[in-house]
Amino acid sequence: MRWLLRVVAALVLLVVLVVGGTAFRVWHAGRTDNRNTADAIVVLGSAQYNGRPSAILASRLDHAARLWRSGVAPRIVTVGGRAAGDRYSEAGAGQMYLASYGIPTSAILPIEQGTDTLNSLTAAAQVFQSHGWHSAVLVTDPWHELRARQMLRDVGVKTQSSPTRSGPSVQGRTTEIRYIGRETAAYLFYRVLGSATPPSKGPGAV
Repeated sequence: MRWLLRVVAALVLLVVLVVGGTAFRVWHAGRTDNRNTADAIVVLGSAQYNGRPSAILASRLDHAARLWRSGVAPRIVTVGGRAAGDRYSEAGAGQMYLASYGIPTSAILPIEQGTDTLNSLTAAAQVFQSHGWHSAVLVTDPWHELRARQMLRDVGVKTQSSPTRSGPSVQGRTTEIRYIGRETAAYLFYRVLGSATPPSKGPGAV
């Protein structure tokens, strides 16, 4: 019985350490901003309403526009598909929003595929490969950054982080704790049960 209790205690301690360590990594990634030059800035999609970005998506796009203007990358890639019944995709809404703020359409590439983060980033990786691009600066909410960055790296893109500093996910300590808790669980689920595969290189691929 004493041996069993020790095993149970050890397992509980292991779980606490893993969860606590992951929560710290989520927090740390959300506070780390790497602005090294890259082939493209990738903006993760979020809800849009008839072509108008939600507050979450608008904050991501605003941040990406600032990075583009500072010369981090020559182009912005917006990602995110279209929900059933929607006229616009998340990526398309992002493209229109950025263009309305003076960024030339030639510098914006919408990838209108994917209904979740992994599917969207896998589609982005395929486009990167077809263009011979290899590196990205990823823009999303702070507490989403660790999981999304890992996914984009897993599909073969060299990725640095530049999370937003505004928007609903950073409005107050309670909100931040809730988002960190959710992303901690989502990251662990992805690492244990998720899978991501880089696009296969076809004939002539770089």
